[in-house]
Amino acid sequence: MSSSQQRLWNQLQGYWPALKGSLALVHKPCIRPNCPTCASGKKHPNYLLAVTDKGRRRCLYVPGPMVPALKRALKNGRRIEQLLYQMGPALLEEYRAQSPAQTGPAAVFRKSSAQKRSTKS
Repeated sequence: MSSSQQRLWNQLQGYWPALKGSLALVHKPCIRPNCPTCASGKKHPNYLLAVTDKGRRRCLYVPGPMVPALKRALKNGRRIEQLLYQMGPALLEEYRAQSPAQTGPAAVFRKSSAQKRSTKS
């Protein structure tokens, strides 16, 4: 395992459980007939978890006691996503350090400088 992979693994271990999606507080009517709250127009507060499954958005009812755990999982999911975004440049730097490429603007500059020196001799 490379140093960047080990570093990522060490950081990921503290971010469990993790989840990608969103949690929304909504107000919906209940199914009870003659509910005083619904009759007054207030409706009942409920949480919905929105996730994407095979490209389709799904909303799932969340029981109240589960809300704090889901909030923590969503926060961890955002942290993991941020780590993954940071790992791209880090992996590229590590790769370049291990096997420097002879391409790009700096390589063109080096080659043209070397060619000028060889033509002067």
